Amino acid sequence: MNLNHSNYSYIFLLLFVCSIFSNCENESIDQNFADNDNDGYFDLTDNCPFISNPNQSDLNGDGIGDVCSDLDDDGLIDGIDNCPFSANPNQQDSDGDGIGDTCDLVDFSSLPCSNGFAGEYPCNGYDLIGYLSVDDLSIDSGSSNNTRVNDSWGWTDPIDNKEYAIVGLSSHTAFVDMSDPDNLILIGTLPTATVNSLWRDLKVYQNHVYIVSEAYEHGMQVFDLTRLRNVEEIPVEFTADVDFKDFGRAHNIVINEDSGYAYPVGNQGGGRNFVRCENEGGLFDGGPIFVNIQNPTSPYIEGGFEDDGYTHDAQVVTYSGPDIDHTGKEIFIGSNENAITIVDISDKSNPILISSISYENVRYTHQGWFTEDYKYFIVGDELDELSYGGNTRTLIFNLTDLDNPSLSFEYFGTTPAIDHNGYTVGDSYFLANYRAGMREIDISQIESKLMTEVGYFDTYPENDNPNFTGAWSVYPYFESENIVISDIWNGLFVVKRSN
Repeated sequence: MNLNHSNYSYIFLLLFVCSIFSNCENESIDQNFADNDNDGYFDLTDNCPFISNPNQSDLNGDGIGDVCSDLDDDGLIDGIDNCPFSANPNQQDSDGDGIGDTCDLVDFSSLPCSNGFAGEYPCNGYDLIGYLSVDDLSIDSGSSNNTRVNDSWGWTDPIDNKEYAIVGLSSHTAFVDMSDPDNLILIGTLPTATVNSLWRDLKVYQNHVYIVSEAYEHGMQVFDLTRLRNVEEIPVEFTADVDFKDFGRAHNIVINEDSGYAYPVGNQGGGRNFVRCENEGGLFDGGPIFVNIQNPTSPYIEGGFEDDGYTHDAQVVTYSGPDIDHTGKEIFIGSNENAITIVDISDKSNPILISSISYENVRYTHQGWFTEDYKYFIVGDELDELSYGGNTRTLIFNLTDLDNPSLSFEYFGTTPAIDHNGYTVGDSYFLANYRAGMREIDISQIESKLMTEVGYFDTYPENDNPNFTGAWSVYPYFESENIVISDIWNGLFVVKRSN
């Protein structure tokens, strides 16, 4: 096989993914000192652990060595690319500012979807009504080359119904006033609790946002969102109301607003490694931690669940579905890498495993969400597209009997892109589909094993390849029906159904 520069990023990511599934049971402490590419840097600190990069060159500051990285797949490694985040193979730079034309900021706001495009963005049924770049989401715009966008959520002020987007970035959390989507305003930022990390996740409860990260010893930040009202000089750099340090780093957090509990998941004892071994430990072995937040600024841990190992993401509900045996119970459904796990966590001192189910061709059970009637649970496997090819695969589990879950069917999307976070609203499933952007899928005929894509907005116009760039998350719960999309390299998009 002939290798060009665009292959390096894929190879690096594939090897990284494969390492997740390594069996660490018999490995000694010497694994921490491995140097697979013999470049003098141990793998755990090497910015390109599988291709020699002895000077650790990282000209774009993305944390990946230049010899490994071609994020936009344009055939130019990032170190010499004048636009490493958007394909610009001819390196056009019309204004001579050193920034490729495809990366120069233009006004993307209020672009209707016409003839399949909103400006340069492929679309179907969705207009672009607001946009902020990574620079725009940061107070220190000069550091944006080192910054990536990750999770997003939303908050509506109960006093004036003003909508805010809450956007996670590798170095901070950004708070954006969406009153006028054509003129999105950065109110302020909350810096990371410790160090930067690619992984940050956040949820809202009673006008407070709860933020976790895989940053070393980050814990959980609590921020009172009412502080966004009447800020005199914007943007402002906020401090957290609470820095909760009773656990270290966590991959994700979910909240049950009915019960007033937050559930950080994916806690591990050390910093993020290329290989996650069983002996790394972590509170409750990476399973959910039960944090009482009924008093929003006085969180405390009441217990956890560790009997099924590491949980990557989850949903927790006060159950009111068809299985009457569990009506009124607090039910946790974890996406646990190779299965979904259903747990009764009503009694925080005595969580009870109800059932667990896996499926064929499992690679990485990433995230799932209930349909609103609790009959079905829609799950994305993050690595199956890379491993097996084909279009985006989504798994639909029948949970009408929580004790005996079953796989109902598989839905295949219209592109080969990797699926990430997905959420249901009524008869629609909104999926952040990485390089395919946001996809809206009609689930009104899910009982007949039929799902149909009815709209999309593609935040990554270059291609729909199975790669880890593009749309990270989507928030579709604003009453205005404005939808927030957080794109790893391109920033914050606000879209709405076309008239």
